[in-house]
Amino acid sequence: MSVPAADSAEGYPVASVAERFVRARRAASALPEFPGPLPTDLPTAYRVQDAALDLWPDEVVGWKVGRVPPEHEPRLRANRIFGPIFAKALWHVKPGDVTEFPVFVGGFAAVEAEYVLRLAHDAPADKLAWTPEEAAALVESMHIGMEPAGSPLASINIVGPTAVVSDFGNNAGLMVGAPIENWRAIPLEMLRCETIIAGERVGEGGAFVLPGGPIQSLRLLAENVAARGRPLRKGMYICTGAAAGIHDIVAGQDGAVRFAGVGEIACRAYPATAADT
Repeated sequence: MSVPAADSAEGYPVASVAERFVRARRAASALPEFPGPLPTDLPTAYRVQDAALDLWPDEVVGWKVGRVPPEHEPRLRANRIFGPIFAKALWHVKPGDVTEFPVFVGGFAAVEAEYVLRLAHDAPADKLAWTPEEAAALVESMHIGMEPAGSPLASINIVGPTAVVSDFGNNAGLMVGAPIENWRAIPLEMLRCETIIAGERVGEGGAFVLPGGPIQSLRLLAENVAARGRPLRKGMYICTGAAAGIHDIVAGQDGAVRFAGVGEIACRAYPATAADT
């Protein structure tokens, strides 16, 4: 899909694009195209995200980390992108639960198996550079999780990473499940998971598919949000990247993410309405 691009100049309509995404999300209505010129770089896209955050009537309780497709990495000079998770879309799930969640009809909806980190400490607000060891020291626990990815824009992943960043990182919530005991001692290649949609296995992988693993995702996130004046806080949940692929789901379908030796999270999608936002 071709979307007009915009130079990252002061004239970019940050407020207009942010407001149109927020309005569509709050109305649970689909967008037929990116609502304005497409940002050509990530700093401009994060300006849109920050403007939308200022408009959104909910607390940020965590962040999602996503991959930049390899073909975009040289131009964008990044391999991760980030978006907020809000309190109203955070679910704590127990074994046997089937968690219902809203999806944008006519928009984008998917499920992702995630390794989720819960933070034990605030990050220093003025700390802009992090080592993996420093990032790991922030972590209280690792959990199994599922991210319901979602956007009013059906083509968001096709349009590209700057579109994803502009619309809250293509996030629609987070389901947090059981803790992974003794996770620091487990090799990445032993942390394995799979995704099920409508009873069929559609993806498999694990923490090893994330470049540098979950801690590298946290390290890069800590640097990004600190530079934006939004440092990480104690108690936040960080979903560190799609560990078994990104798999579409539609209203009425069941899904699950299963983590070897730990457990699973089961879900069911339903059509979103304005009352869900």
